[in-house]
Amino acid sequence: MNIQELTQRLHAIRDRNEWRKFHSPKNLAMAASVEMAELVEIFQWLSEDQSRQLEPAVLEHAGQEVGDIVLYLLLLCSELGLDMDQVVRAKLADSERRFCND
Repeated sequence: MNIQELTQRLHAIRDRNEWRKFHSPKNLAMAASVEMAELVEIFQWLSEDQSRQLEPAVLEHAGQEVGDIVLYLLLLCSELGLDMDQVVRAKLADSERRFCND
């Protein structure tokens, strides 16, 4: 995944539709949260086993919600001046340090 390319494509959509005025960090964080709630709704009444064996249409829907979440987070990083690749790598390194030391 080329994060810079994806962000540029998102900016093109945003700019073409004049949505920048709506893309404050607050609004983007809230939008990502709403999309996360939509993802959670897919799993709400499923058992652990059912959640691992989604029907193809439901799996596709889950993928669409994951995509929505990631795209909003890319826009949020852009608005905050954060490098998505860098923050994810830093968090992963922190998790490795905290949870993989024997």
